[in-house]
Amino acid sequence: MVSIDSSVIRWSAPEEERAGKPLVLLLHGVGSHEGDLIGLAPYLAPEFVYASLRAPLEYGGGYSWYPLSTPGAPDYAGVDEAADAVLDFVDSLAGQHPTVGLLGFSQGGSLSLQLLRKRPTAFEFAVVLAGFVVPGAPADVDEQVAAAKPPVFYGHGDADQVIPAEAVARTSEWLAEHTAVDDSVYPGLTHGVAQEEIDDVNGFLARVHPA
Repeated sequence: MVSIDSSVIRWSAPEEERAGKPLVLLLHGVGSHEGDLIGLAPYLAPEFVYASLRAPLEYGGGYSWYPLSTPGAPDYAGVDEAADAVLDFVDSLAGQHPTVGLLGFSQGGSLSLQLLRKRPTAFEFAVVLAGFVVPGAPADVDEQVAAAKPPVFYGHGDADQVIPAEAVARTSEWLAEHTAVDDSVYPGLTHGVAQEEIDDVNGFLARVHPA
């Protein structure tokens, strides 16, 4: 059983300024840590408070949300366990925030979509950057996502050599079938995040969470 260490979470605002604000959870990629995506917070919509979590498993000097296996197709049970750990953290906040959104990069992006599967109506939106949907979900799980049609921004580069093309195609198809997706491809972008993409993310946030 894995869990989120709340003592190492990096927040975009001090504790006294968080309550009552919409929250976005930042979920880093494999081998990274909680100090990574929090660096995006100054460039993202300021009406949110951002919380960057540390994945529970040690990996290569950083951390991983779940054990690695086939690229773009990890073991479903391990991803589900990681999602349960994040949900336990969300539950611990006990209504401190009116809404909760998700922003994940790479492995963290796959976890964001798994969280939508676990609770399709609990999250205001998901931003998936260079991520993928994990294969192997029971049919009834994805049917619940399709019924909710959560808003998702899917940003990915056409020069990404880390996420297999098959996983990207699977993800675009799944998102089109199950979510209200903004699927944006960035020419020449490798496995990373571009300024144009951040601008598009902010446009997406303005649409799904009007100020």
